[in-house]
Amino acid sequence: MEFRYGLDDRPPPLEWLFLGLQWFAVAVPSIIILGKIICTVGPPGACDPLIYLQKMFFVAALFMLIQIFLGHGLPLIVGPSTVILIGILSSPGAQPAALYTAILLGGMLLFVLAWTGLLGKIRRLFTRRVVAVVLLLIAFTLTPTIIRLITGSGGGGTPRSYVLFAFALCLSMLVLHRFLGGIWRSTLILTATVAGTLTWHVLGLGSTGAGSAGSGALFDLFFTGFTTALSFDPGLLAAFFICFIALAINDIGSIESMNAFVGDGDKGERLRRGIAVTGMANLAAGFLGIIGQVNYSLSPGVVASSRCLSRFALVPAALLMLAVAFSPAAIAVMEAVPSVVVGSAMLYILCAQMAAGIMVLMEDERVAGFNGGLVVGIPLLVAVVVAFLPGEVVASYPPVIRPVAGNSFVMGVLAVLFLEHGLYRDSGKRAGG
Repeated sequence: MEFRYGLDDRPPPLEWLFLGLQWFAVAVPSIIILGKIICTVGPPGACDPLIYLQKMFFVAALFMLIQIFLGHGLPLIVGPSTVILIGILSSPGAQPAALYTAILLGGMLLFVLAWTGLLGKIRRLFTRRVVAVVLLLIAFTLTPTIIRLITGSGGGGTPRSYVLFAFALCLSMLVLHRFLGGIWRSTLILTATVAGTLTWHVLGLGSTGAGSAGSGALFDLFFTGFTTALSFDPGLLAAFFICFIALAINDIGSIESMNAFVGDGDKGERLRRGIAVTGMANLAAGFLGIIGQVNYSLSPGVVASSRCLSRFALVPAALLMLAVAFSPAAIAVMEAVPSVVVGSAMLYILCAQMAAGIMVLMEDERVAGFNGGLVVGIPLLVAVVVAFLPGEVVASYPPVIRPVAGNSFVMGVLAVLFLEHGLYRDSGKRAGG
């Protein structure tokens, strides 16, 4: 593919600003959606929505700039990780301090593994079939959260009207995705979120419960809520270790897919530096008490549609995100998105997640066999069963194993690793992962 601007090219000022706004439009929805999910269906009292979103914007913007100039040096969006979201939502009863301590230590572990080169050895466990199952697990294990977001919106409507609204919004996004292209497809989630919120108000389905922006206390609003005391939960740390290995595989895929566009291999060890900076970003996220960060795999699609490979095109987006982080008024507007709209947008994203997982599976000829089908199907079934277990059943587990045994994503990953490298290790020719 030929690009109008190469990796180190600087577009003209006006086009540079336009490209930055495009990247900003791509980066914002994930921050709003995942932040709203944490504060809506996450641990009770775990966050103040206004402050939480400010810190998410701050960390994503800061480490996007660090990645551009000191990390992988590629045009990749940095944002909250769905894998870590699942780790938080699948840890019932865990204290916020323990959750964010696990994220902090997970980031530190990721930095060490990347810097020492040990990550390459762990990466061998994630064959193509395992990676495909991990992609599918993200969609399957978030299903209960999507249901709670869509049916528990509150206000003047009924659960049936919320479900119909979500169905119509998600279907509209899928139809538009089919016929739109370029920048319009890249910004579809943001456009649908805005349109869905406006439609929600026009139909009078209820208030959104938006927070107050406050007045004149920008820094007081932001510089609060840090993880001031570490809390160690061995079972939770084990569960988040698995989540962070999956996050690392996601990060590797994002960086290597963009390396393919650059066409110079891994010049300057972009992969190692990029994963190390991702570790630092998660360490900072744990310290600030927010969800962990990752490089987004949707970035190559934006580059392909705009035909701009310049990493400097992301600088305006990062600077604008920093400005939003210190603007409670802007955050308050973003926080006003109804949970049913958040659930609908997340459902659309998970449709793409499922498609990605199936595409990876289709590249693996071993899935055609019965044993290959078991390696894929059993972990998904395990994850679904664990995800829908009643809360009292999970609460009855011994505290040490509860964070692992009650985490649907972790149990699914453990199951596929056992089947792939243990029970059905010799079921077919190994494929690179």
